[in-house]
Amino acid sequence: MWNKREENGTARPETETAPRAIVTNPAPATASTRATAVIGASMLMKGEIHTREELVVDGEVEGLLESQSSITIGPNGKVKANIKAREVAIFGVVKGNIEVSEKIAIREKGSLIGDIKTAGISIDDGAYFKGSIDIVRPEPAPRARATVVSAPSES
Repeated sequence: MWNKREENGTARPETETAPRAIVTNPAPATASTRATAVIGASMLMKGEIHTREELVVDGEVEGLLESQSSITIGPNGKVKANIKAREVAIFGVVKGNIEVSEKIAIREKGSLIGDIKTAGISIDDGAYFKGSIDIVRPEPAPRARATVVSAPSES
């Protein structure tokens, strides 16, 4: 850095007196850090959406929503689509069938018109739901089978 002018009209380098902050690279993302995709309130999307990360819909979507993680329909969200995800939370309006491997929650001002296939469900007071519910039990993990060996018969 240079001073604009010194008394005699010549420029000279300015000495640095304040310590500099040392910037290090942030810690690498851990398994608990989740990426989230957001469809904002001013957005309208038509078609299929497939994602591995969490998805928050606060705009309008028509078509198909599929996530290997969770899908949240925000209070401004209006969805006319079938949904398939691990978890779903509805704060807005959904018209379509939903298949959830773990749990679906329809919150106080949420609305769902469509059929549900899920392992768990929660419907808050004040929520609206019209459709059928198919509760599926998760299949237990396969157990190791013991092999029975019979002794040879003597003839």
